[in-house]
Formats: sequence, C-alpha cells, structure tokens
Amino acid sequence: MPPAAAPPPAAALVRRMPGSLRSGLAAALFCTAALGQAQTAAPVPAADDTLTWHGIRLYGTVDIGLQFEEHGAPFSDFYTPGSTNIVQKDSRESILGATSSNMGQSKIGLRGLEPLAADWSGVFALETYFNPQSGQLSDSLKSLTVNNGLTAGQQSTNNDGASAGQLLQIAYVGVSSPAFGTLTFGRQVQLVADGINLYDPNLAAPAYSLLGASGAYAGAGTTEDKRLDSILKYALSPANALHLQALFKFNNSNGSAGGTAFQADVGTRIQGLSVDAYYSKIHDAVSASALSAAQVAGLAKLGDSPGNSVSATISDNTTVALMASYQADPLPVKFYAGYEHIQYANPATDVAAGTSGLGGYILAYVNNAAYANDKKLDVYWAGVRYSVLPRLDLIAAYYGYRQNAYGSGAEAGCSTAAYAVCSGTFQAYSLDADYRFTKRFDAYAGLMYSSVSNGLANGYLYDTTNINPTIGVRYSY
Repeated sequence: MPPAAAPPPAAALVRRMPGSLRSGLAAALFCTAALGQAQTAAPVPAADDTLTWHGIRLYGTVDIGLQFEEHGAPFSDFYTPGSTNIVQKDSRESILGATSSNMGQSKIGLRGLEPLAADWSGVFALETYFNPQSGQLSDSLKSLTVNNGLTAGQQSTNNDGASAGQLLQIAYVGVSSPAFGTLTFGRQVQLVADGINLYDPNLAAPAYSLLGASGAYAGAGTTEDKRLDSILKYALSPANALHLQALFKFNNSNGSAGGTAFQADVGTRIQGLSVDAYYSKIHDAVSASALSAAQVAGLAKLGDSPGNSVSATISDNTTVALMASYQADPLPVKFYAGYEHIQYANPATDVAAGTSGLGGYILAYVNNAAYANDKKLDVYWAGVRYSVLPRLDLIAAYYGYRQNAYGSGAEAGCSTAAYAVCSGTFQAYSLDADYRFTKRFDAYAGLMYSSVSNGLANGYLYDTTNINPTIGVRYSY
C-alpha cells in the first residue's frame, strides 16, 4: 500500500470548509483568544469609516424638510432655517414649503489633529454653513436687508443671526493635551451656546426648540453672539468629575462693532448626572433689524445703501445660567432642564452709526440708549428624550421666558401689550421623533406650538400663536 498522505496544513483545511462553518470556527477561535487575553490585551479598535486623510477629516451635514406654519411669513432663502419656527411680528398667513437645518445646521467642515511632541497635538477646524433649499450661504443679515423699508404685512421671514454670508462660520487653530487641556484661537462657538447644544432636550434643533429657533439665548443675549470672532477659548477636562472652560474675546481694532467678552463654565459629571454653571459678560452686543421706510429714505443722507444696511440696538449683556441632564440608566430615558438669566444694560462705550458690523453689513442707525432701566429675561426649559427603540428617539419639551417691565415714565411698571417695555411671557411646547435608518441617515417629524403675551406681544399685528408641523431627513458624514 502506498504510504498514507500527510494531513493537509490547517490553513488548507479551513479553506476547504463551507463558508458558514469557516465563519463559525473563526468566531469560536476569536472568543477563545479573547477569553485567554482579556486581562492583558487591549481591544482592537473599530475601523475608522470617516473621511480622514493624514489626520484631516472632512465632515458635514445636509438637513432639509417640509414645513407648514399656521401663522408665518413667506420663507427665506437666506435666514438659516428658512422659517422662524416660532410666532413673530410678521406672522400672518399659512405657509407650506421647504425649510433647512430643522434638526441641525447644514454645513461642510474640515477638522485636523497633528501630533507634536509628547501628548501635545495641534488642532484646527473650518466650517461653512449653507441653506440646502436655496444653495445660498447662510446669511441672516441679508434676510433683514431684503426686507428694508417693508411693513410687517409685506415682509418675508427675517431675523438677526450669527451667519452673515461669511465663507467660514468656524475658523480656529490651537493646541491640545489630555493633561493640560485645549487652547484655541479664532472664530468659535461661545460657551453658553455649547451648553445649550448639550442640555437642550432637542439639542437646539430650530424646528422643535425655542433655544434653537431664537439664538438670543444661546448667544447670551443676542443671536449674533452665538459665535464670536477673535476669541481665545480654553477647556480642561481631567480624569476626575470636574471640568472647566474659559473664553475671552479681544476688542476689534478695525472699527467694526463688537467689544470684549468674557465667559466661564464649571461643571461636573457624576454617573448619569451632568451639571454646568455659566457666567457671561459681553460688551457692545449688537441686535440688528430691518430698516423702516423712513430709515431707508434717510440713507441717502448717510451715504449708505439699503442693500447692506441695518438698524441696531447696542447693549452690554450679563448672563448666568445653570443647566443639567440625567441619564436614568438602565432605562433608555434622559431628562434635561435649564435656567438662564440675561440682563441688558446700555453700553459703557457707544457704537457709532455707520460702523461696520457682522459680515461687513453697515449699522446705519444705532440705538445706544434702549435701556434706561435694565431689561431682564428669565429663560427656562425642561424635557425628556426617550429611546423607545435602539434607533428611535421620542422627545417632549417645554420652553419659556419672562420679561420684566423695564420702561420709565408713563411706560413704567406696565403688564399689557401697549408697549414693548411692558412685562410679558413667551411659551413653547414641542413633540417630535427622530429615527436613524443608518449611522449617517435619519428622518424626523414633529411640531412646536408657541405663544406670546403682554409686552412681548407688542407690535404683533396679526397673530400671537403659531404651530409648525415639520418633517424631514438629514444626512451626516
């Protein structure tokens, strides 16, 4: 008899096995190896599926949907969400159309991290914001200027904002170390806005959150200040539960509006509880609005054009805030709550008419004396996010704020809609759902109801309530 053939190598045996048997054997071998090495071997990292090359990552979001507003105004191609989502002075008719950035900002960005020495790395980020329903760069200031000279009954959706058609909305560079923290300089999101993005049950989604629909609260008083130029920002998150952040904005030296700013944040994470406290002081904050017909008529004397001119109220804003969340493990439920106190005072240093503001828009008419008595807003919110299924979140939230009576003389102490300085309240309720088909693609649906009363309803000639059923999809990469 011929000698018995030598058994084939193990690798050849494996190759001859059916595919399902090979998979089962591979799984068994993996589990055995893992059990044997669990005490000593580090886990194998998951494959990186981001668009990253040499430490530079390309990322972005495209968010677009369909919205019905019961009491709204024609949607804007320039204002970031397209609609204001909450009741406004120009709210007057039912509107159905495409809106953008309903759940989050549509953007394209680059982010980089380059190891330097020891545990130090260089970091940078660049972001461009756009409106996918129109293909325009986000430009809230242009939404104002296209309505210059029009009455409330003639205007399309318009509101002030931190986007003014700049190519880059975020642009910073810095250094980072796990032990010593991260220090960055440039145009960045300020600390109170960072906190609202974290502690709002709707994560500042404009379609379903008052805090997202009106950026004044994230801007610690004015929407333009959600993101600030020329800021030095520091964050330290050591291994223990305490973390710290600080921000300083340098005064502009080129004649443009915007003074110094200082912010600080201290917070803690203990098991499922997260709490942060914020302090903010912003000088020469700008709140811009469209020009009246009389102001447009007077532009010729000023030498300005209605195509790039706005009216502005200037203030020094002081804000304190406390925000918290609690993850109720093992239940898939997370609770959110927050409180913010904003105080507006006349600026210590006036801003001159004709000054260049955000995005190069001209502050043609300036009011440096709007607050003979300080205006005070108490902003509050609470909500819950319930992961009813691994891919499905249901969110319910309440938002509100109260304005004090800050008038003088005949307008002092009022609580009606007779004057804008009278005390008043704003309330909003939202209910929405977000379903993630994949890691990168999700769909959402929901609505927000808003109402305004007393002094805050001054100038609302048509309606003081609005509801905005919204559906849409979002792709993130």
